[in-house]
Amino acid sequence: MANVPEIFGSRVFNQQVMKKMLTSKVYKALKHTMEDGTPLNLDAANQIAEAMKNWAIANGATHYTHWFQPLTGITAEKHDSFLTPAPEGKIIMSFSGKELIKGEPDASSFPNGGKRSTFEARGYTVWDPTSYPFIKDHSLCIPTAFCSYNGEALDKKTPLLRSMETLNEQALRVLKLFGNNAKHVTTTMGPEQEYFLVDEKLYQKRKDLKMTGRTLFGAKPVKGQEMDDQYFAAIKPRVIEYMEELNTELWKLGIYSKTEHNEAAPAQHEMAPIFTTSNLAADQNQLTMEIMKKVARRHGLICLLHEKPFEGVNGSGKHNNWSIATDKGENLFAPGNTPNENAQFLLFLTAVIKAVDDNQDLLRCCVASAGNDHRLGAHEAPPAIMSIYVGDELEAILEAIKEGTEYGAKGKSKMSIGVDVLPNIPKDSTDRNRTSPFAFTGNRFEFRSVGSALSISGPNTTLNAILADALKQFADELEKSSNFEEDLNKLVKREITAHWRILFNGNGYDEAWVKEAEDRGLINYRTTPDAMAHYMDPKNVKLYTEMGIYTESEMQSHFDIKLEKYCQVLNIEVGTMLEMVNKDIIPAAFKYMNVLADTEFKMQRVFSLCDAGLNMMKKLNDLINELHIKAEELSSMHEKVKTINSILEKSKNYADSILPQMERVREVADSIEVLLGEEYKPFPSYEDLLFSVQ
Repeated sequence: MANVPEIFGSRVFNQQVMKKMLTSKVYKALKHTMEDGTPLNLDAANQIAEAMKNWAIANGATHYTHWFQPLTGITAEKHDSFLTPAPEGKIIMSFSGKELIKGEPDASSFPNGGKRSTFEARGYTVWDPTSYPFIKDHSLCIPTAFCSYNGEALDKKTPLLRSMETLNEQALRVLKLFGNNAKHVTTTMGPEQEYFLVDEKLYQKRKDLKMTGRTLFGAKPVKGQEMDDQYFAAIKPRVIEYMEELNTELWKLGIYSKTEHNEAAPAQHEMAPIFTTSNLAADQNQLTMEIMKKVARRHGLICLLHEKPFEGVNGSGKHNNWSIATDKGENLFAPGNTPNENAQFLLFLTAVIKAVDDNQDLLRCCVASAGNDHRLGAHEAPPAIMSIYVGDELEAILEAIKEGTEYGAKGKSKMSIGVDVLPNIPKDSTDRNRTSPFAFTGNRFEFRSVGSALSISGPNTTLNAILADALKQFADELEKSSNFEEDLNKLVKREITAHWRILFNGNGYDEAWVKEAEDRGLINYRTTPDAMAHYMDPKNVKLYTEMGIYTESEMQSHFDIKLEKYCQVLNIEVGTMLEMVNKDIIPAAFKYMNVLADTEFKMQRVFSLCDAGLNMMKKLNDLINELHIKAEELSSMHEKVKTINSILEKSKNYADSILPQMERVREVADSIEVLLGEEYKPFPSYEDLLFSVQ
């Protein structure tokens, strides 16, 4: 059993190590850089680099790498050894401040949205001192931002850092109006990570899982999750061994792995960390996904992070628990103990309500992917329609403010803000509405629409940006006020009234909600192309550029990359599906028919006729013909789609034509699977995959 306090952070160059290995002067300089963005002089950088190198070598590292997050959605690293030639054929181990602060990896093969030609290979990685370096395998990993030769962001970290700073600036303006002397505001995050575990031997026999991360075929098993016997059940021995090693590896890297349990679907599980700053949380979640996969292999398992690896059971999300706090430890999404604190809370809450309603399209865009499209709106995932759940009590308070009426629950008179008649706002009185895409849970918002495989940098960049924009509008108005309390009350009432439609405490799974949401004027972008068609709308370009999050060129790049990836995913899925039909499913069906025909021939000689055998063969024959026809239609449709030049038009054709045809192919193939004898099935079934890990 690991000694957790002893191993926690043992592979991280954290503040405890910094204090020990740096002079007091250099440590203070680094702290100023981490907290205030004060530039480091080269002498201090050299001393920090030397200390990092010595610490890393003492802990078994031989190389260093600038660890960054390109627009692939995963991480990247190029390893260089500390080795430097010395006289007489010897070497020394060296690492300079320049090497620490800046690197120059080849950037030509990373997605760039057409901004750069292949021959324009240069890209720069720049050390992010707000995220601690760590040792992974044999290398010192230095978290960095990644930008082009011209300074454009080529990664997910840079916009996140920009959004955090922008939100800090606007939140401080608002806090100052309340007499709050906070010096810094930061966003915090705790991403719950859902995943599936399947046996590696079975996985290797499923071409679709290997190539696409999800099953393109699979008849529904006789038992799924309808018994509710997986959720929070006792964890199977093989899985608990995996979880124990996973926790140990995460703890070594200073990742606050806190909660583990079985999720609702068979073979589905969840890990949840403790909150930390958004930038660090994003880095740590990327590491977590990588380590989940590595550790699984050591246990003969495969960790599936696709949002919908199995049809008919829960998909996997990454519930994005998001909040903001001051340097004094004050959670700005938590109700206070005084009227002034509650007025401050209500203004921030109102800003969130406004931000979500005004930017439903951006929130849908930031969680859009081919995988997540399958998940949203199905089996306990929230719908694609954005709405906010605040709970009955808080909604009653907001309604009283909106209507200017009494709040009966507390026996108060007419609702007002900033005066003694404002009631104490109940803390932690809301349930966690699992059907809501954006739920208030007492002191934070849980953005449940984020998919399990997505980087959380994008969604949190969007959340920070839209809230900063709303707070800026509020600050611009209230800073001109001659009667702050009166104007605050008017502003909150006005904005709650204007954005009341976004509040919904009901069942997001109910079909009636789709019609109600439409009547309210809420957006329902069911697919990634539907959402991304609005990404470059003028209002969105204005918001991101004015908030300093993206340039218009960077936005165009992200638009192109997201839709290009969507098309690439579907292209691979279609190719894999056709291969499995032609090389696996139809041959297996013919093989079984041959056995049936041979049996029927022999039985006719004894019993004259066997209706069951003839009926089975006819049914299989008809299904095989139907599958062949539908697969040929899919192939023909796919060839036409591949000739479309417009990335938006191509992606829409994949969504509107190719995916429905893939479902038609699957439906026939799954009907064939049900008829095949067990030993004739071409690949492991759902029953095998979902119930094999014990």
